[in-house]
Amino acid sequence: MQLYSEYYVSKKSERFVNKIWCLDNSIGESIIENKLVLPNGCFNLAFINGNSIQVHTSKNKYEMNSGIYFCSQMTNKVLVNIQPRTKVTIIQLHAWTLSLFPQYDLSNFTDSIIKIDALELPFKIEIQSDIETLLKTINSYFETLIDSNENQNLIEKICEIIRLYEDEISVSEIGKLLNSSQRLLQMKFKTATGLTIKKYIQILKFRKSVDQMLNADLEKLSLTEIALYNKYFDQSHFIRKFKDVTKTTPKMFNPDLYFLSQKR
Repeated sequence: MQLYSEYYVSKKSERFVNKIWCLDNSIGESIIENKLVLPNGCFNLAFINGNSIQVHTSKNKYEMNSGIYFCSQMTNKVLVNIQPRTKVTIIQLHAWTLSLFPQYDLSNFTDSIIKIDALELPFKIEIQSDIETLLKTINSYFETLIDSNENQNLIEKICEIIRLYEDEISVSEIGKLLNSSQRLLQMKFKTATGLTIKKYIQILKFRKSVDQMLNADLEKLSLTEIALYNKYFDQSHFIRKFKDVTKTTPKMFNPDLYFLSQKR
């Protein structure tokens, strides 16, 4: 049994959906304990089939039985326990995707999880659906959504600027590029994501650093080089920010404890 697996939506749907990932203990007879997930700047929509999982965020502990759950942006590592005979299928949505639905105010919704009714979803899906059915449903919905949203909204524009900018960019610089006030950008971004723009940038920078650590030969690439490449002031600054999220140092970081993205 493969505990962690990833699946990818169509190229068109990738504008709003990063990927689908599964945690599968459906044929397991024992609990899988103390696995960790790192923040990555995405929202997650989780379908739990079977018994339950326990999720500990920096704010709360959640007992999540069979059902559908909406997971906010996370700012620190999250601990996950997966009960036997339980499968979790997760749709990972980009930070700007929820901004397509302006009725939701997520300003104060971070490091949190809520259970939702299937009727609240904009598409019809059963929690027992296999991955092929889920992919077909998601692609159909988001490809249609893209046809009616050809132009980027403000939140998507902000995220694209951050992603494409070679150096770390300030809110002031983003404001100039978009011909908008910093106050308006901050307010709109926090309403749509729950994060400040600065915090979103920090999360992306942190994940980029972790990915680089995992894929690099640390004997050849020092922590100082990783820190400077990812626009930290120095190695000490990188280590301090790393500990803020993981509660450990880069040298002591054990990737086997984490569910980490597969290299595509």
